[in-house]
Amino acid sequence: MKRAGFASPWMPFLLLLPQLSIIVVFFYWPALEAIRTSFYLEDPFGFGSTFVGWENYWQLFSSSEYMRVARFTLVFTVLVTFLSLGLALLLAAKADKVIRGASTYKTLLMWVYAIAPPVAGFLGVMFTHQRFGQFTDLAAFFGYDYVVGVNFNDTAFAMILTAVWKQVPVNFIFFLSGLQSVPRAVQEAAMIDNRSSASRFWTVTFPLLAPTGFFLLITNITYALFDTFGIVDTIVRGEPGNNPMTLVYKVYVDGFRGSDLGGSSAQSVILMVLVLALTIFQFRLIDRRIHYT
Repeated sequence: MKRAGFASPWMPFLLLLPQLSIIVVFFYWPALEAIRTSFYLEDPFGFGSTFVGWENYWQLFSSSEYMRVARFTLVFTVLVTFLSLGLALLLAAKADKVIRGASTYKTLLMWVYAIAPPVAGFLGVMFTHQRFGQFTDLAAFFGYDYVVGVNFNDTAFAMILTAVWKQVPVNFIFFLSGLQSVPRAVQEAAMIDNRSSASRFWTVTFPLLAPTGFFLLITNITYALFDTFGIVDTIVRGEPGNNPMTLVYKVYVDGFRGSDLGGSSAQSVILMVLVLALTIFQFRLIDRRIHYT
């Protein structure tokens, strides 16, 4: 077989240069600058900085507020990830069996995918608004005074509900594609061996969806940690106070509104380490149980 080659050995590097430049400028350089800044106490007016070593990190880990935000972020990520995946898998399994009006049914489930996170957050605010929100009226019908923006748990519920609603269509598309790629011969053979549809799904279909599920598990955790910023910002209305917020939103609050660039950079570094550790854990431990065909 004739191998393709380049006239100059530098040509491959020249072709890769634009992409590498973008990665260096927009990822590695800001990351290194965040690490450097995390060891300094920056003047909020830009008149200088003082080296403080690990002081910014010690203050974070000894702060009860930061620990409270970290615990909420953990609960928020777990609930958003598993609720989004569970609902999407259920809807995809049902949509896979629809024969008449299948396109309309799938379109109705997927249109939310096109909505930007801030717009999704605004819709969540409208749905849970204290005066005219439909969910508020439903809670009042059962005798519960639902107040978003004042009550911690009510605001957290609005964030989780909106984040799950926004992410379900993405998971639905992938799960439906995975279900439709399961070989028909395998499904027919399973029907002969097992007459229970629920048992066939968990013993035959679900293991075949493992690669899709593993990919979605990673993307959903990333979404809950980082891509829900617009939803959180819209629901807390720029006034976090005692309301729940995620670690990413706290970086913004402390860095851009509190002018604590050193502490905010330390939080960014912690998030980078967290994401790196999570990725290694997923690919080294969980991926061993996934068999790609």
